[in-house]
Amino acid sequence: MKPVIGLTCSIDEQKHFLNNDYAEAIIRAGGIPLVIPMGTETDVVQLAGLVDGLMMSGGNDPNPLLFGQEPHPKLGEVTPERDALEVELARHFLYLNKPILGICRGMQILNVAVGGTLYQDLSQHKGELLQHSQDAPRYHPSHYVHVSEESHLQRLSGSDRITVNSYHHQAVKDVAPSFVASGIASDGIIEAIESRRHRFVLGVQWHPEGMALKGDPLSLKIFEHFVSVCATGRHTA
Repeated sequence: MKPVIGLTCSIDEQKHFLNNDYAEAIIRAGGIPLVIPMGTETDVVQLAGLVDGLMMSGGNDPNPLLFGQEPHPKLGEVTPERDALEVELARHFLYLNKPILGICRGMQILNVAVGGTLYQDLSQHKGELLQHSQDAPRYHPSHYVHVSEESHLQRLSGSDRITVNSYHHQAVKDVAPSFVASGIASDGIIEAIESRRHRFVLGVQWHPEGMALKGDPLSLKIFEHFVSVCATGRHTA
């Protein structure tokens, strides 16, 4: 049986929505995507029993009150109901040692859920910045990321430097105590975090789903490895 992967999504006044690339990348990697709607934060224990892993997708900015800050002038739209669900999901999946893949906002809320902080806008970061909101197509890699030794990213890429796409104005500032930074851009922005205490917990600031569907090898490997770990851990988590 294929592993079932829970996917978080966005919401507006009338609908839940999710870019199809996320679901398609999971399907191509051998999993079955299952979108988790807002309003189910009190059902996280039951939801965790229905799926084999959690993929936390991109979207609006996390509420800065979650990490003890008040709103910066350049803070974007926040979605409190999504924050509430994803914080509970992240904490419970970590507790169960079930695999998690966080993408863009997904990495950020994963970090915040267990005590990390964010730059509400990249203008808060000292020093000259790269372009982190590219004008190129989503499948186009726009800058380098330096990869830590003995990290998931190094094992998957076979390299200490990779290329990624970029669509964000926020970033991880302080990495949560339970995680380590495993990918950093040349301007110092943290581009990947992971846990070395869990079977597979990886957060990436870029959008591998936008590159995987165009055949980017590392992006494909990220999804394939994530789905594979979800499959092998079904009866042990």
